[in-house]
Amino acid sequence: MKALIFDCDGVLVDSERDGHRVAFNQAFAQQGLKVEWDVDQYGRLLSVGGGKERMCHYFDSHGWPPNVSDPMVLINRLHKRKTDLFMQIVEGGQLPLRSGIRRLVDEAARDGILLAVCSTSNERSVNLIVEKLLGAERKAQFKAILAGDIAARKKPDPAIYHLALERLGVKGAECVVVEDSRNGLLAAKAAGMHCLVTISAYTAHEDFGEADRVVNELGDPPGQIITLADLKQLAAEGRPGNSGKI
Repeated sequence: MKALIFDCDGVLVDSERDGHRVAFNQAFAQQGLKVEWDVDQYGRLLSVGGGKERMCHYFDSHGWPPNVSDPMVLINRLHKRKTDLFMQIVEGGQLPLRSGIRRLVDEAARDGILLAVCSTSNERSVNLIVEKLLGAERKAQFKAILAGDIAARKKPDPAIYHLALERLGVKGAECVVVEDSRNGLLAAKAAGMHCLVTISAYTAHEDFGEADRVVNELGDPPGQIITLADLKQLAAEGRPGNSGKI
């Protein structure tokens, strides 16, 4: 094992329901749109990777607001405002870091394991989460923070993980990815990586049959925890993906 890669939303923070969903709804209201995503509806929309793509899917299915001459102008404006609102939520300390993250980052850094974040979320919000919740010193330990539109295709496409392999200079079988969703799992496996799934509020019902291991939390003492040694064993004995297309 040479690299440990984290998804952001649902892995670093359980942020979808009480973070992104809330920010989307606030952005819709500020634009005068009569759109409000409830908890269940947003859970269904999460099958679409990426916030801009999610909004396009919703409006394609439910109808676009009247007098929209250029849909992508509206989408980009909404997404920028939504990102600003989400960052305010993060800055306000309303989204705590999930258990075990700090501990594993510290263990990996001490052991010389390369660290990265790969997320479909906006680059500004991902960087803020890493710096605000992990701190500037830990953030500096990350070799790469890849997010948003840096990859042309979103998870479950493996594009962002292929980019991570290039940036880190490692092979897929030398990486362990921590994901919380089936889309993320499929992306990691398609890039030839090992994958541990830590389920989040929205993903407990999903099929994780291809995962090397599935847990509720990474954990902190005195409870049950996933250690760096556990991840190394997973890399040694697990089932890396096929590095092919999904």
